[in-house]
Amino acid sequence: MKTIEIKGTARTAGGKKLAKQLRKEGLVPCNIYGEKRGENGLPVATAFAVTNEELRKLLYTPDIYTVILNIDGKECKAILKEAQFHPVKDNVLHVDFYEITDEKPIVMEVPIKLNGLAEGVKAGGKLAASVRKLKVKAVHTAIPERLDIDVTNLQLGKTIKAGELSFEGLEMVTSPSVVVCQVMMTRNARSAAAAAEEEA
Repeated sequence: MKTIEIKGTARTAGGKKLAKQLRKEGLVPCNIYGEKRGENGLPVATAFAVTNEELRKLLYTPDIYTVILNIDGKECKAILKEAQFHPVKDNVLHVDFYEITDEKPIVMEVPIKLNGLAEGVKAGGKLAASVRKLKVKAVHTAIPERLDIDVTNLQLGKTIKAGELSFEGLEMVTSPSVVVCQVMMTRNARSAAAAAEEEA
């Protein structure tokens, strides 16, 4: 995975009024969750704020990153957990991060890339990805920027499911039954198949 640094400022945890004020100042309220837990056993959040410009390089990209969070000079490693956007304006309302270590495995969605010319495409079909990312589990240093999937042998009307895939050093978390990609039958392919049957 690529690495990106984001600088933030510690803030006092507050309600909607404080969050609204931060947004007026061009800041986005954020939380980071780590190993620390409260009396109820739930993770304790550390509150901070980041400028929209700092977040832009993380959120508006198809790439995934290990984030070096620099909060008032104190650094820690994290990954993006969740980002909330305004339903109409599409601006960022809130972002949650999850603190990571080099030893503890994490679950992360990784983009897929389909490689090769499928046999089904040669026969007139159309290759279509059903998902853009797959969930895997590993230490963050073992998680790649993308998951390469060879579709060369994929026949017309056939699919590749998550359960058929394996990647070195990664545990697949996505349900085995999830269809990753398929070669769809097109009108031309149906016509060719029908013609072949008639000849036979």
